[in-house]
Amino acid sequence: MGPGKTTTRTRRRAVPWVLLGLWVAVLAFVGPFAAKLADVQHDRAVDYLPASADSTQVAKIEDQLPGGETTELVLVYHRDGGLSAADRATAARQIAEITKENPLTGTPKGVPSRDGTTLMYPVASSAPGTDEKKRDAFVNDVRDVARGADGLSVDVGGQGALATDAAEVYNSLGGPLLYTTVAVVAVLLILIYRSPLLWLVPLAVAGVADYLSMGVAYGLHEAFGTSVSGQSSGVMTILVFGAGTDYALLLISRYREELRRVERPYDAMRQALRGCGPAVLASSGTVAAGLLCLLAADLNSSRGMGPTGMVGVLCALVAMLTLLPALLVLLGRRVFWPLVPAFGSRPKQRRNLFSAMGSSAGRRPYAVLAGGAVLLGALALGTLNLPGGLKQQDSFAHKPDSVAAIETLAKAYPGQGTQPLTVITPTGRADTALATVRDHQGVASAERGRSGQGWTEISVIARGAPQSAAETATIKSLRADLKGSGAYVGGASAQQIDLQDTNARDRLVVVPIVLVSVLLILIVLLRSLVAPLLLVAAVIAVWGAALGIGGLVFGPLLGFEGTDPGLGLLSFVFLVALGVDYGIFLMHRMREESLSGAEPAAAALTALRTTGGVIASAGLVLAATFAVLTNMGLVPLVELGFVIAVGVLLDTFLVRTYLVTSASVALGRRVWWPGRLSREPERESERRTPVAVG
Repeated sequence: MGPGKTTTRTRRRAVPWVLLGLWVAVLAFVGPFAAKLADVQHDRAVDYLPASADSTQVAKIEDQLPGGETTELVLVYHRDGGLSAADRATAARQIAEITKENPLTGTPKGVPSRDGTTLMYPVASSAPGTDEKKRDAFVNDVRDVARGADGLSVDVGGQGALATDAAEVYNSLGGPLLYTTVAVVAVLLILIYRSPLLWLVPLAVAGVADYLSMGVAYGLHEAFGTSVSGQSSGVMTILVFGAGTDYALLLISRYREELRRVERPYDAMRQALRGCGPAVLASSGTVAAGLLCLLAADLNSSRGMGPTGMVGVLCALVAMLTLLPALLVLLGRRVFWPLVPAFGSRPKQRRNLFSAMGSSAGRRPYAVLAGGAVLLGALALGTLNLPGGLKQQDSFAHKPDSVAAIETLAKAYPGQGTQPLTVITPTGRADTALATVRDHQGVASAERGRSGQGWTEISVIARGAPQSAAETATIKSLRADLKGSGAYVGGASAQQIDLQDTNARDRLVVVPIVLVSVLLILIVLLRSLVAPLLLVAAVIAVWGAALGIGGLVFGPLLGFEGTDPGLGLLSFVFLVALGVDYGIFLMHRMREESLSGAEPAAAALTALRTTGGVIASAGLVLAATFAVLTNMGLVPLVELGFVIAVGVLLDTFLVRTYLVTSASVALGRRVWWPGRLSREPERESERRTPVAVG
């Protein structure tokens, strides 16, 4: 053996170790920043509200008033048979203790219900300010004091209590979400690979990618002020494990194939990366671009989820194209034990489910296409059964103390406001604004509050019950009456109105941007116009069908009282980006077969036969990771996880296998129009080097 070959072999052996060393250095550098991500995660209302809405301005200005943001609570004392004198004395004693131990804004006054069963005490404090930990401590201190006994129930509600209960759920997501995701992916990888060791490698790499994404997300927050919430960080973890495992499945499948043709693992990995690398890069780029389109949203929570989701996908991509290949090469063929792909061997020929599916689609493409379109259209009709907008108190899968308080107040004070609205007005116009508010027919009472920094706060009690049609009408008409005066109307109910209105606006803006961005990427990648339009139409149909199934499940089966306003937009972005991801794998292989001179129908069926198993495995993993969200304690996360999981399964086992394949067979060479493949595939194959996708 000559010195040149020896040097080459030594260099090749060193490359995986160098990559491994670089990753150790990167993790050592990122580690301190990853640990800080939880410190910058915020779930205050202003972190979710639309950037330009009245309620957002109110929340921001309240931070500037003396004492900062006010934490508002309502203590609800209730006895079914009517409150006794002893119950009222207990309430008074507990309120006095709370007042003594906490700096409150004003003196709490009890408001009895007409039927004598309930007594509510509004309590507010500006001491916690914008510090969520101090807010939670204040709420928990009040709950420790306010306790019932002998048939007297005491619940602590109000906006502050709702925020604390929501924060508790979000804070609990990190551990359970990660552990459940890891467990689900581990089980699926064991079933897919049937190896005691191989499944550990991509799972460990996904864990490293998740750790890296946390550090990068923290850096993004520090550099650009990107908001990080419990929802966005949870979805980022899901994307890292879901998308990352998908890329690993594709790479390992191609690597196993190359090990049968190439003697040395290093050379086999190089061939595998050359073969599937372009498709993985294109698919991850499409997902990242789709998520980045959320920056055009006005809703803070949606806009923040775009960059954090993109970070998760890109970190997964980098890890799976560098760290995973290095580990696989270092472990050698034995990592596949007991199904080791020996050099020169051939895989056992088994009946391929996707060959059978492709054959049925190839025999009657028009019938399959029409049947699938009718089925998806029928499922999409279920969107008509989606419940209305989700109220804040209905956002919890399991009813906390704050929701019990709201329900008790709604029964004891029918048709009466129990949750204050907040009007912020320039101090110079405060008297005029107060008079305007008090004269409004939908207002029961209005009191002037704090002043500072040129602003004055007015606390308003509406006549209508919280989030009722009457209260909504009052908020909208108050905003109309105060328009031009520089005043803003906010508060919990106003926030829900702004969330719904802004989500409607964001759908009109973001959806077209996502479609155009994804379509342009597909046109460049596939060098065709028809094929990209086919893929985009397919994922839109999947989105509609998945939402329709949600409409048949959320209310009738799960008992949800409403649909999260952001469900339509977020599920669209994820399903379009992730659905096109699988379409790229399939169509890229179809293009390779066409470049090699295969007829259109044969190219479509070969692409399905060779990539169908990998796409199916990837789809199962991705659907399972998003399904983990359905086990979380918040209805918006449950709904989002359900729709995306169902959509991915529809896309994997119906749209990719049957509809896209049958449409490609029916269109023939026209699927590549106006590219050269639509006219002269044989010459094209002579001029170009095929790019394989495993």
